Amino acid sequence: MTKPGTNGKGIVNALTIDVEDYFQVSALAPHFPKDVWNDTPCRVEKNVHRILEMLHEHGATGTFFTLGWIAERYPKLVRQIVAEGHELASHGYGHQRASDQTPEAFLADITLAKVVLEDISGCLVQGYRAPSFSVGASNPWAHDCIETAGYAYSSSVYPVKHDHYGVPDAPRFTYPVGQGLLEIPITTVRRFGRNWPVGGGGYFRLLPYSLSAWGIDKVNHEDRKPAIFYFHPWEIDPGQPVVREASAKTRFRHYVNLERTEARLNRLLQDFAWGRMDEVFLQAAKQSV
Repeated sequence: MTKPGTNGKGIVNALTIDVEDYFQVSALAPHFPKDVWNDTPCRVEKNVHRILEMLHEHGATGTFFTLGWIAERYPKLVRQIVAEGHELASHGYGHQRASDQTPEAFLADITLAKVVLEDISGCLVQGYRAPSFSVGASNPWAHDCIETAGYAYSSSVYPVKHDHYGVPDAPRFTYPVGQGLLEIPITTVRRFGRNWPVGGGGYFRLLPYSLSAWGIDKVNHEDRKPAIFYFHPWEIDPGQPVVREASAKTRFRHYVNLERTEARLNRLLQDFAWGRMDEVFLQAAKQSV
């Protein structure tokens, strides 16, 4: 496969990393309540350092949607992300699903996260992604809160059908959700009357690499749009503790093919051109006005 960034068509996709530790994943929340987070050994710093090395090796940049809780504990890591040319964005403060909060609590969480990230990094934070893509039909007020908090874009909607998230009938590509806010959904391909996920996460680990690459290539060349891909630092960490008390379904989803993810990501970085969300989407939006 020819890298789209060098095939004469100039398509650069957006690479995104949701910076959270393994024990902060929504599916493992019953086993790691917030009052034990401070006493749980973190692995995120080492994993993010490895990701930064990978991106440097491939000459790629990306957007790091970072928890405020993580930023407060690893401020040097946050500054390193920015110093190496990547975009710093918000994943909220405490990794609580937007759909599980009141509008007031949600606004307070995402406002605090923005303040923390900007104070530590010294740069403007324009993007937000809700934990577990938890913005949808049940909480239409969430976009109003995101705009009120001062963000320029959200990447909180996944237009697929899933048992924990998803808005299958949402637009597949960037759309306005307020006076000054854009929603930038995770990438899907449209086949057989439905949207199919090709934007990363557990699907990238579970399914063959060729399916993700095929889908991204289809979006680039059939839809003539940049794709968005996401993953987590814990997904390149097969040595993380196994939570055996979790359900079989949760264990499968969380641990499947962790040992293969880093090699697949290296292949993805080689096969496609990657950049930051703000440069891929916000600059394009401004140019189209």
